[in-house]
Amino acid sequence: MSLAFLIFLVAWVLGMIGTFVPAVPATIIIFAGTVAATLLDGFQVWPDLPFLLTFAVVTFLISMVDNVASAWGARKYGGSKQAVWGALIGGLVGIFIPFGLIVGPLAGALIAELFIVRKPVPEAIRAAWGTLVGLLTGLVAKLVLHLLIGIYELWRLWEPAKSIFGSQ
Repeated sequence: MSLAFLIFLVAWVLGMIGTFVPAVPATIIIFAGTVAATLLDGFQVWPDLPFLLTFAVVTFLISMVDNVASAWGARKYGGSKQAVWGALIGGLVGIFIPFGLIVGPLAGALIAELFIVRKPVPEAIRAAWGTLVGLLTGLVAKLVLHLLIGIYELWRLWEPAKSIFGSQ
């Protein structure tokens, strides 16, 4: 196991854990681990530069998944922009409570719909549910993408002959 492999592995594990915490930029952590590993592995303009540029674009697109999925869920179920913001804030608050990843966004969207937008209870519940469905869809999409990127990068860096432990 090379040092580059180990550095990326640590960044990837932190990023995978961070995928479930709304305030942690998990995709950026994984990208930073890729850049560090590529530099440690002996950066070469070809093929490393095209790989890193492609991965930078993929990183940007993955970071947009949450926003797009939340907006989709909110619109599909009649939620407002305030519900999306409520869900995001609820997700941040939810970090500190058990099952907060689910309860926080749902409660945040519901509170926003009831008290800011002033929708009737049935409409507010439907909108909050849609926002939650969108957030969870985005979370699953990010998790799958982070998993695929990690597997690819670990495979790319795997060279048992360059072990940091000196054995082959």
